[in-house]
Amino acid sequence: MDIETKKALAAKWFKSLRDDICQSFQDLDTSTFERKKWKHKGSGGGEMSIMSGQVFEKVGVNISTVSGEFSEEYKTKIKGTENSPNYWASGISLVAHMNSPLVPAFHFNTRFLVTGDMWFGGGADMTPTFVNKEDTKYFHEKMEEACNPHNKGYYPDFKKQCDEYFYLPHRKEARGEGGIFFDHLNTGDWQKDFEFIKDVGKQTHEAMVAIVKNHMNKEWTEKEKEAQLLKRGRYVEFNLLWDRGTLFGLKTGGSTEAILMSMPPSVKWS
Repeated sequence: MDIETKKALAAKWFKSLRDDICQSFQDLDTSTFERKKWKHKGSGGGEMSIMSGQVFEKVGVNISTVSGEFSEEYKTKIKGTENSPNYWASGISLVAHMNSPLVPAFHFNTRFLVTGDMWFGGGADMTPTFVNKEDTKYFHEKMEEACNPHNKGYYPDFKKQCDEYFYLPHRKEARGEGGIFFDHLNTGDWQKDFEFIKDVGKQTHEAMVAIVKNHMNKEWTEKEKEAQLLKRGRYVEFNLLWDRGTLFGLKTGGSTEAILMSMPPSVKWS
């Protein structure tokens, strides 16, 4: 399979998954996604899908397929750029912030990046305001279901990477209840790796819908909402101070609006 076919298949999958997730989220809510396209400074671009409703205070499901050249300063930080600064990247990114403080926030992304090398990356994690052990157990079981058919070592490895990555060093605390996180995935069997990426998307989609359904109609208090707004402060701190994806998007000429889609609509610090 040539590289152009691989690129086309990956981009098509990310778009298809975006459509499926948006439809199921609309089915849970009373609102619909609004879409907005943007163009990349190099070539290609992306499309934002944003919804605010009764269940989702703000959810964004973005896709992009872009290409260009890394700056001399930044290319040294990216694998496979020893001989050329050129890159091609496609992916999907989701962040969901809920109206109810009893429903966790979710983050998910998967991507395919081509430089002088090529690899998949991504992951999924959950950030509740109030930890529910059953939700945590279920979410991690879904991550295992995505990993185990492909490699029994993936889940413990990627869980560890997630715990280490989604951590706020300045506060010495985890951002949430974890999940999986991986980068530079290339086993030498592209189709096998691609099937894993698809399973991560499918299992994360199922987990999010099930957990939202379980809690979205429960009554909550203003005190609980206040706790949620303070918890979101940690989310903002991580994304602006430590998230590599935010930096990658900004350094490669992505849409600032799409990159900062992950920010919650309301937040507090105390």
